[in-house]
Amino acid sequence: MKEQLEKLVLQMYRSGIQYAEAVRQFQSVFITSVLREQRANQVRAAQKLGMHRNTLRRIIRNFELDIRPLRPSTRRAAPGLNLPTPHELEIN
Repeated sequence: MKEQLEKLVLQMYRSGIQYAEAVRQFQSVFITSVLREQRANQVRAAQKLGMHRNTLRRIIRNFELDIRPLRPSTRRAAPGLNLPTPHELEIN
């Protein structure tokens, strides 16, 4: 892993990326990766990152990260809400 990171850093350096921008890009990708792994759950992601949830939320806001695509597309129905199954909706 260290060798891969060194190659990436050298590539970024040679392309003219300044240190501050490289750090910002790394942080953004690192945080986005953890959020994706945790299905955009900010509490669990913050725990994995070793930071407070509010700190993570501030970073998301500062980097203007859109985490909506990282969330699961299906939502669970509210408890006690009896929705018909797809089979029940079939028209005979």
